[in-house]
Amino acid sequence: QVQLVESGGGLVQAGGSLRLSCAASGRTYSTLRMAWFRQAPGKEREFVAAFRWSGGTIYYGDSVKGRFTISRDNAKNLVYLQIFPLKAEDTAAYYCAAGSTTATMTANEYAYWGQGTQVTVSS
Repeated sequence: QVQLVESGGGLVQAGGSLRLSCAASGRTYSTLRMAWFRQAPGKEREFVAAFRWSGGTIYYGDSVKGRFTISRDNAKNLVYLQIFPLKAEDTAAYYCAAGSTTATMTANEYAYWGQGTQVTVSS
C-alpha cells in the first residue's frame, strides 16, 4: 500500500513561481514510478511529469516542458513539482501518482493517487 498527500497549491499570480510537494509513505513507494498529473474542470486528466524513484529518465508533458521541474528528496520521502513561470492555463487540480516502473504518461497506468491540490493562477 502506498499513501500520497499533495500540498502547496493556492491562488497565485501569472509569472510567479510555485512548488508543489507530494509526501509518499508505504513500504513499496521507493520501487515505483512517481508522476504528476493535472486536471481542469471539464477536461481530461493531463500528464505533467514522471520519474522512477530509483533514478533514470525524467519525462515531461509537451505542454509543460521548459517551465515545470520534477525532483525528489529521498531523505524526506518527498516529490516536488516546481512551476515557473506560471500561466493562467496552469489552473487545475494537481495530483501526485505512483505506479509500476513501466508506467509513463497514461493515468490508467498508475495505481496510487493523492487527493489533489488546487492551483489557481490569476492574470
